[in-house]
Amino acid sequence: MILWFGKKKKKDELEDAGAQMREPELSAEELAAKEAVEKAEAERQAAEEAAEAERKAAEQAKIDAAIAEANRAWEERQKREAAEAEDEAARQKAENELKILEERRRAEAAREEARRKEEERQAAIARGEPDPYAEVRDPGFFDKLSGGLSKSSSKLGTGLTGMFGGRRLDDDALEDLEDLLIMSDMGAKVSSKITANLAKTRFDKDISDDEIRIALASEIEAIMKPREQIVDFADGPRPRVVLFVGVNGSGKTTTIGKIASKLKDQGAKALLVAGDTFRAAAIEQLTVWGERAGIPVLSKPTGADAAGLVYEAIEKAQREDLDLVLVDTAGRLQNKAELMSELAKIVRVTRKLDPDAPHDVILVLDATVGQNALSQVEAFRHTAGVSGIVMTKLDGTAKGGVLVAVAEAHALPIHFVGVGEKAEDLQPFSAAAYARALVGLGQEETV
Repeated sequence: MILWFGKKKKKDELEDAGAQMREPELSAEELAAKEAVEKAEAERQAAEEAAEAERKAAEQAKIDAAIAEANRAWEERQKREAAEAEDEAARQKAENELKILEERRRAEAAREEARRKEEERQAAIARGEPDPYAEVRDPGFFDKLSGGLSKSSSKLGTGLTGMFGGRRLDDDALEDLEDLLIMSDMGAKVSSKITANLAKTRFDKDISDDEIRIALASEIEAIMKPREQIVDFADGPRPRVVLFVGVNGSGKTTTIGKIASKLKDQGAKALLVAGDTFRAAAIEQLTVWGERAGIPVLSKPTGADAAGLVYEAIEKAQREDLDLVLVDTAGRLQNKAELMSELAKIVRVTRKLDPDAPHDVILVLDATVGQNALSQVEAFRHTAGVSGIVMTKLDGTAKGGVLVAVAEAHALPIHFVGVGEKAEDLQPFSAAAYARALVGLGQEETV
């Protein structure tokens, strides 16, 4: 008897326990196919893993390269900064050495100038001529200059009074001083230079009003001393042709008259030329100065050709063996091209008779224009070849500091300064006297 019931029960028990029925055996072809699939899958996974490893290696290589580049850049920056620091130290050292050399050159130049002046003075006295520097040595010289600069010195002095009474010369004090110098028309460049020089030796030290005045006078004198040159009209060719140029109202005609009076007193034979043919008043004014000094004046009617008049004057001076031809010219604005070209024409005409003429071209500046004087010097230097400067009307303005700015900006001699209407009020320029008068120091403190 076959018991099927028991076999079925046993199967159910096995299934319940999770036993699996034996899979059917595969054929050789099926086994080969299965192995091929498994191999392909393994190769695919291996390829993916290799690609991932290569990608990670490439990323790591980039990171390593970036780190290496950063390190290299840092090292180069460190080297560059070290080299720049060395260069800056070397540059600073060189600058300091150059400043020392420049100071030595200035001192030597000042000594040489003093020797030259003394030789000139002794030679003049030996020839029986007046001392050319007697006017500067005259006790009244400083009083006239100081009085003429009273408005400028009052403006600067009022600002200085009480500013430094025992105050330390710190950054705030230097800034206040620089502002005061700028307001006194010395200009930003000069003011900055002066305060920087003061800071080198006096920074953070207590300083009184008198001490700061003396220090300022010394700095101003150092700037202006190279421009101090008393012109000797007796020197050079005969006749010596002197052209006076400047803008309208600068005081050219009056300046020529004052210089003519001084030259007449010294025995010079001169001819005044009324080259301002645009203004009848200028011709009349120069004629009055000529009559007062006993010097002939050559003129033509208003509107005549100024260049032709100058040509005739030089011919006359050559025929009569005169010492000087002093030429007044029409006032012209430095920004008017046509008027400046007329001035250039006069210069060309003089050279037809003397290739070296004019031997002097003196620019007359009006102190009341302040900083505008700088642009006037630049324009007239370009057009007329200015050789020297006279600054007038210092007695009528508080802008006397502008002459310091002119001296700093332009390497031109300053011959005279005008501090009044009279002939004796045209003073030979002295850097020491001007500097001390400008800051309000008394005569007893001048050298």
